[in-house]
Amino acid sequence: MTREERRRVRGVMLCHFVASLAALGMPPFFATLLSEEFGSSQLHLVGWLYVLPTVCSALAAPWWGRFADRFGARRSLIRAQIGLALGFGLASQAGSVGGFALALVVQGLLGGTFAASNTWLAGELEGERLARALTAMQASARAALVVAPILFGALMGAISPLTLYAWLALLPLTAAALVATFPAPGASRSGAGTADAATGKACPTSGDTGERVNPGLLLWLQFGFSFACVVTYPYFIADLQARFAGLSTVTLAALFSLPHLVYLACSAPLGKALAGYRPRHLLTLAFAAMALACWAQYALPGGGWQAQAGIWLARLAMGLAMTTAFVALHRLMSDASRQRAGRLFGRLDAAAKWAGVTAGLGAGLLASRYGLATPLLASAWVLAALGLSLVPGLTRLHSSLSPRKRT
Repeated sequence: MTREERRRVRGVMLCHFVASLAALGMPPFFATLLSEEFGSSQLHLVGWLYVLPTVCSALAAPWWGRFADRFGARRSLIRAQIGLALGFGLASQAGSVGGFALALVVQGLLGGTFAASNTWLAGELEGERLARALTAMQASARAALVVAPILFGALMGAISPLTLYAWLALLPLTAAALVATFPAPGASRSGAGTADAATGKACPTSGDTGERVNPGLLLWLQFGFSFACVVTYPYFIADLQARFAGLSTVTLAALFSLPHLVYLACSAPLGKALAGYRPRHLLTLAFAAMALACWAQYALPGGGWQAQAGIWLARLAMGLAMTTAFVALHRLMSDASRQRAGRLFGRLDAAAKWAGVTAGLGAGLLASRYGLATPLLASAWVLAALGLSLVPGLTRLHSSLSPRKRT
């Protein structure tokens, strides 16, 4: 990768980080926003407002993917940043809960920076370089998820939530201006390929591993893995509070964050260390390890220090398995993105969004009927099903049942 190419890739990742900072950092403060800005005590609306932009994004993502294939990834990324800024701007001017909900709809329908960024990267990179860039994109989103609540919590002591939305609208606008200075993706790739040919250097790719999977299977892996991760989020702290009464709030927060911190620390070195292994095998092992880690968290009794040590180890194992699964899954995505990358990443983004909505609703249903720890068990079962779906015989059966391509 040339220095100029590296600069543009880092620029796109920075743009995604600042967009994620606003989109992921404000929802935890929706309850505060409703009470302070609109004088509403209907806190049950928080859950609906939380999923509203996600549902809208899931509906719009496939269409925006086709837009990227037709009009170019750079235009799609600029459009997504401007759409996000428009949603934030409307939110800052909302005079009622309904007006704020409308702003969230606009944010969901016109946003989609993650899929647009991935499509841009697919035009700029290929093979193993693209897989590592996709892994880094996940890291930028998780870093925003860790940083944003702390940063915005401090800022809200000085300014109101709606005023903060007005300032946040400047972040995606700045990102759009930065992306506009980049050349269209693909030009630098061809230039780099010419340079490699002249110097006799081979550009490493992962597309020659024979690991390409059926697009339907890839969508199922994305949906199932996203569901398995998200379903554990809503009731994790409440479950541990019930089982481990002596744990402090800080300790509970650290346990919740541990898998994400492991991803931030280990995704880059693991991506390099596992580059020589077949992604399908890695994914199967990672799903099995993560399923065992989730089952251990579900089965551990509360009480003594042995159980507390066990929950720390299980969370650490979950983080390592999750990171390995992302590394392998991104390599499969890289192999599949050689044609119509916009459509592919749009559909993958939609699958992840629908998985998040389904997981949130499913976690609430399971926790209310069968106990707060049950979502962890559900995650283990879904991960086991994902691992089984990668068994060669079942994969061939899935391919034979998938609809044929239109000619």
